[in-house]
Amino acid sequence: MATKATLEVAGRQVGVSNLDKIFYPKTGFTKGQMIDYYIRIAEVLLPHLKDRPLSLKRYPDGVEGFFFYEKQAPSHRPSWIKTVKVAKKEGGAIDYCVLNDLPSLVWAANLADLELHTFLHRGRAIHKPTALAFDLDPGPPADIVQCCQVGLWLREIFQTLKMRCFPKTSGSKGLQVYVPLNTAVTYEKTKAFAHAVALLLEKQHPELVVSRMQKVLRKGKVLVDWSQNDDKKTTINVYSLRAKERPTVSTPVTWEEVAGVVKKKRGNPLVFESSAVLERVAKLGDLFEPVLKVKQKLPALRSIAD
Repeated sequence: MATKATLEVAGRQVGVSNLDKIFYPKTGFTKGQMIDYYIRIAEVLLPHLKDRPLSLKRYPDGVEGFFFYEKQAPSHRPSWIKTVKVAKKEGGAIDYCVLNDLPSLVWAANLADLELHTFLHRGRAIHKPTALAFDLDPGPPADIVQCCQVGLWLREIFQTLKMRCFPKTSGSKGLQVYVPLNTAVTYEKTKAFAHAVALLLEKQHPELVVSRMQKVLRKGKVLVDWSQNDDKKTTINVYSLRAKERPTVSTPVTWEEVAGVVKKKRGNPLVFESSAVLERVAKLGDLFEPVLKVKQKLPALRSIAD
């Protein structure tokens, strides 16, 4: 029998259920612990979710069970769950959920929305990304060590352009680098620019970098995935849990930590579970906060030259 309860969250009554259900069988991490993590991380997480359409990725039976994406906001949602309408290419529109407050976050977590996948734009401004995003994905036997090396090369390119960028783990096996913009720009321009950067990296370091998606090209190399810079694609949000064997989290890291992995040739220090992330935030604050605040203009494509 399903167990149900009601939590009072920031003045709202939010129903929760099956809090003792094991979501991560390898560790015994429960649904209740998942919801608790999102409550405790909310202070730094919610600003990154604010006004961003979100695809629900639901794991009703935990990480070893089936999962499904739910783009259209469920009809049974409470009236206070905000949505934003996004037109579809083939006509019609999708009402995406927007998690702007703690009750909404707890509601989504109770739906077993284990992973938080958001767009790079906010609200109805569907053609205006607020950042560039690069997903560095290793093709075995390459691993996080090689991803960190590519991340440092990527940073060098943006340093040359006098731009700041910020790394985070994917919570899986790779590294992601975000370049805050927060200025008037379109996906058409950011996607072309990101592609040019990936091609430049591939040209400079062909032994380790690939910019094309075909898996046959990726063995032992790091894919610099530039294609995330698209108004139809979502990316794992910072501080989101991942559906892996352990409750790992997409975690902001420092460039010093990234360089340390390359120096030691050991990537274990860049794997963070939920409890470690809470400790890091208590000590370091939100290392990804500048991604929301730093304003940088996208350079002209001609600035990307070897």
